Amino acid sequence: MRSDAPLLSSRFRLALLGAPWWLSACAPMPTGGTAAGSTATDWRWLGRVGFAGDAAALAELRQQGRAAYLGRQLAAPPADPPELAAAIAALPLAAGGPDGLRQLRAENQRINQIADADEKQRARSELNRSGNELSNATQHRHLLRALRSPWQLREQMTWFWMNHFSVYAGKAQVRWLLPEYEEQAIRPRVFGRFEDLVMASLSAPAMLDYLDNAQSAVGKVNENYARELMELHTLGVSGGPSGSSYSQQDVQELARVLTGVGIEQANGPPRLGPQRQALYRHEGLFEFNPNRHDFGSKKLLGHAIAGSGFEEVRQAVALLVRQRACAMFVSQKLAAYFVADPAPPALVERMAGRFQQSGGDIAAVLQAMFLSPELEAALQAPERKFKDPFQFVVSSVRWAYAERPPTNMQPLVGWLQQLGEPLYGRISPDGYPASEAAWASSGQLVRRLEIARTIGSGPGALYAEAGSRPARVGFPLLSSRLYYEQIEPQLGPATRAALLQTASQGEWNAVLLASPEWMQR
Repeated sequence: MRSDAPLLSSRFRLALLGAPWWLSACAPMPTGGTAAGSTATDWRWLGRVGFAGDAAALAELRQQGRAAYLGRQLAAPPADPPELAAAIAALPLAAGGPDGLRQLRAENQRINQIADADEKQRARSELNRSGNELSNATQHRHLLRALRSPWQLREQMTWFWMNHFSVYAGKAQVRWLLPEYEEQAIRPRVFGRFEDLVMASLSAPAMLDYLDNAQSAVGKVNENYARELMELHTLGVSGGPSGSSYSQQDVQELARVLTGVGIEQANGPPRLGPQRQALYRHEGLFEFNPNRHDFGSKKLLGHAIAGSGFEEVRQAVALLVRQRACAMFVSQKLAAYFVADPAPPALVERMAGRFQQSGGDIAAVLQAMFLSPELEAALQAPERKFKDPFQFVVSSVRWAYAERPPTNMQPLVGWLQQLGEPLYGRISPDGYPASEAAWASSGQLVRRLEIARTIGSGPGALYAEAGSRPARVGFPLLSSRLYYEQIEPQLGPATRAALLQTASQGEWNAVLLASPEWMQR
């Protein structure tokens, strides 16, 4: 290959866009020369546990075996390795959390008192800009970890649960609450008890603001969060595949249970009588205000719940997560994301059984899934899981720049925006879909080709400081020994032929990263 040839010439690009091998990105992948059995699929297994494997991870896996490797990933500490922690500490995240929201309220109050319309608009624009910067820094933190953390399963599960308990950064005050939501509510609990994870998301101001429960009070009940807590977070659609069965009356009763669960008020703690003062809860920005709570008796899923304050919330969540429908719903969603879509029914049944036996222990459910014969069969199948945009971008950059991890995440933020899956950008609360049908359109694949071209050409922007010119970075050498051992045997004849037609390392990289084989994991 000539390294001095023009990057992805117009003629070659048109050939790529018209070539059947490329537009059929969901076509079956050849098994190549790899032998059947767990050793042959170790590399693919790493691509499910993490976003993309590397030589060190593969060596560790083959030395320890899957069970031990998985055990180490599940035991990973939430703390980041020192170099990664230093990069995250440099991000402008301090404007979020309790102090940030209080400053936001004060600034909104000041802006509302400005008489001059132009000055008010300028102040409002500056406030919005600072909120966007905070949301952007939170995205950078998430991407830095996905790219650079050795504890890949923790980062996979953080992405999974943030999508399951999805919030939209563009609504209300959510931008200022995002950093704390991911860092304190979700990420530390990705391998813990599902009930604790639900309670943490329920107590998170970002969720309460996004789904309007902060405004829900006795006599003025808002059902939004109660409905999504049942349908999207725990039980699934009533009458759906999980086997759940609940009524609109159940949603209304749960909404009554959740009254008073909200965010601290701008004018300070509420005035409470002695009896209710004992029921008041406040931590950070979270607040349970007994004056706003409906203390009447409720009946949820046939179970009576006596009026007792926040204890009702604990009882309701415990009731929801102990339903078989919850075990089935969560297990199905995990299996569809990590194994195959549709999820293998027998595997979902076993995972749901482990969920119930273990009291909702997420790590136990993941062990059952990652060590299952169904996953091994999926790894050997000619058709495998199609990468969503986040998986595609992160795995491509991890593979291309494993020797020199990028420092600037802004290009990745832009690529995810182009591909329709920006972090914290899903307006509806159902989170982004994980199915191939959602992401395998011709328009999506054209954009992926352009991104593959950019990644493969050595984008200096990945190493540039904000506002500075891109650094001088050469083509990444994707044709490594690991490539020839693990990826090249999986390539079909059409992809091999297309690679042989390339005129430069940049073109070769682009073809590989845009190939149907790379689009699957």
